[in-house]
Amino acid sequence: MDNISPDYDSTTVISTSRLTKVFGRLVAVNDLHLQVHRGDVFGFLGPNGSGKTTTIRMLLGLIRPTAGRAILFGMDTAYQLPAILQRIGAIVEMPVFYPYLSGLDNLRVVAATSGMMSGPANDHRLQEVLDIVELRAHEKHAYRKYSLGMKQRLGIAAALLTDPELVLLDEPTNGLDPAGVFEIRQLIQRLKQLDKTIFISSHILHEVQQVCNRVAILQRGNLVKQGNVSELLRQSQQIEVRLNREDETHYALSLLQQRRTQVNWITGVSIERNKQGHLLLMIDAPPSRSAEINAFLAHHSLFAAEIHPREGSLEEVFLELTSTSASTGLRSGMEALADLSVTPTSDIPGSGKRGNI
Repeated sequence: MDNISPDYDSTTVISTSRLTKVFGRLVAVNDLHLQVHRGDVFGFLGPNGSGKTTTIRMLLGLIRPTAGRAILFGMDTAYQLPAILQRIGAIVEMPVFYPYLSGLDNLRVVAATSGMMSGPANDHRLQEVLDIVELRAHEKHAYRKYSLGMKQRLGIAAALLTDPELVLLDEPTNGLDPAGVFEIRQLIQRLKQLDKTIFISSHILHEVQQVCNRVAILQRGNLVKQGNVSELLRQSQQIEVRLNREDETHYALSLLQQRRTQVNWITGVSIERNKQGHLLLMIDAPPSRSAEINAFLAHHSLFAAEIHPREGSLEEVFLELTSTSASTGLRSGMEALADLSVTPTSDIPGSGKRGNI
């Protein structure tokens, strides 16, 4: 029986504590604390080079942390990696398939190398995963004839063969055209319906916004934000007001800045110019307060030509967070190196056979 941590919470699939990876002088991942809950579609966000792939490799035991711990299903990757990997399906890079074999035959090869027994049960599972990724109609076509999106979906099918609880996808939409991106998005929704926990690494924030319920944002190896997508977007919602004259806009700005000191639901007021050259009043407030804003302005004889909510986006949240966080975090990572003992190589299953980056 697996040695489960006594404080294991069955609702948590991934938990990292002070997870750090240093390559020479480069702190690739710094003091990382992640919490991925069972059933999450979890977006792991950040620009290229921010440490996303390095983190995934540590979660999979492909590289060892310099400091800190990664706990999956209540088990430590440093000591219980084989048991952990049995419950994970992952794509870290584009899978390598035989170009002249069909999609189905390629999956048969993967199944055989994964230790799956041949027979009716195995054949049934192959058909199941082809259905999930919607490749049944193309199962007998040679892999070399597949589009990039189909190749990516076949890779995900291979990761699903063992019916894993956790699916890790590293940049699953990289290089895909809009149709391929849409297919992957639909596939992720189907996996969610199958009660999988899905961990998606991506730098395409607007795509993640459409499929994920929780996210973590990484910059230069540092975690700058983690939470529910709906809550993060709510923080970036605004009410946009266009008045008829520029002097009215400046007067309204002054009034609303005073009003902000009297209510707690206005967190900021600013002016920007749109593409048509009109001044816009941007009010950081819930869209439900639009009527109240309109009434307040009308009370001061200011009548809006337009007033409507501006929906928040993860891109806006990311830009706001990363513009102020670039200088934070390095010290805590170096403290982690001093405070936490590094696991000896001999203690890690398969050490010496794992890759590095």
